[in-house]
Amino acid sequence: MRRAMRMRPTPRMDMITPGTIMVTITTMITITMMITITTVVTIIITTSIATTITTTTITPMLMTTSEPVPADAQSEMTADEAAALYRLMTWLSPSFPVGAFSYSSGIEWAVEAGDIADAASLRGWLAAMLTDGSGFCDAVFLAQAHRAASAGDDVGLREIAELAAAFVPSRERQLETTTQGRAFIDIARSAWACEGLDNMVAACGGVIVYPVAVGLVSAAHAIPVAPIVHAFLHAVVSNWISAGARLVPLGQTDSQRILAAIEVDVVSIAKRALESSLDDLGSATFRADLASLRHETQYTRLFRS
Repeated sequence: MRRAMRMRPTPRMDMITPGTIMVTITTMITITMMITITTVVTIIITTSIATTITTTTITPMLMTTSEPVPADAQSEMTADEAAALYRLMTWLSPSFPVGAFSYSSGIEWAVEAGDIADAASLRGWLAAMLTDGSGFCDAVFLAQAHRAASAGDDVGLREIAELAAAFVPSRERQLETTTQGRAFIDIARSAWACEGLDNMVAACGGVIVYPVAVGLVSAAHAIPVAPIVHAFLHAVVSNWISAGARLVPLGQTDSQRILAAIEVDVVSIAKRALESSLDDLGSATFRADLASLRHETQYTRLFRS
C-alpha cells in the first residue's frame, strides 16, 4: 500500500494574524537594509581602491616636479666665483665712472646723416660695428691682453697694447678709448688694488686703450677670460644703444628690444674673438669709420665722438 504523500497545508487567510504580518515586514526591511549596507560598503571599498591606485600613480609625478632643491645645490658658486661676478658687474656697469656716456663712437654723425633713423636702422648699424668693426677687434685685443698678462709675457703684452692703440681709425675714437682705458686703470688701482697690476701696466709701456685695460685688470684679479669678454661686449653695445636712444630718439622699450635682438650677435662675436689670434684682426665698417671722422667737424654735437 503506497504511503500517502503528506502535503504542507496552505495557511488560510483566517489564520494570518497582525503579528505574522509585522514579522514578515520586519524581515523584509532587515533584508533590504542588509542589501543596501552591503552595496554601500562595496562602493566605499571600490572607491578606496581606486583612490589608492590614483594616489599611487600621481604621487611620484608630484614628487618629481615639486621636490625642493637641496640647499647645497642652491649655493654651488664658490667665494672666488662670487667675487669675480661682483667685480664684473661693477667694472662694466654704466655707472662705473669711465665716462662712456659722453661718447657715441660716430653714431651721432650717422643720425645726422640719416643713416640711423629708427630702431631697425640702429640695430643694423650696431650689428655691423659689432661683427665686422670695432666690437670684434676690441674683443680680440682684450682676450689677447688677458692671456699675455696672465702668462707674464711682458714682450707680447707690449706689442698687443701698441697694436691696439694704432688700430683706432680716428682722432676722436682714439680720445674715446684711451680716456676710458686710463680711467679704468686708475679706478681699479684705487678701489681694487692687487698684486701684479702695476707691473702689467708698466709692461705696456705707454698708452693703454680701453679693451686692453679691461684685460689687464681682469687678469690681475684672476677672472677667467670668457666671462670678461662677454661682459665687455655687453657693456659696449649697451653704451651704443644708449647714445642712439638719445639721438634718434628712442624709448626705453625700443632700446631693450634692440639689446635683446643683438644678444645672438654678442654671443657669436665673443666666441669668435676667444678663438681668434692677432692675425685674424680686421675691420670692414668703412661707413662707421667715416662717421667717426666726420664727427670731428660736425656743427652741433652732444657727444665727444
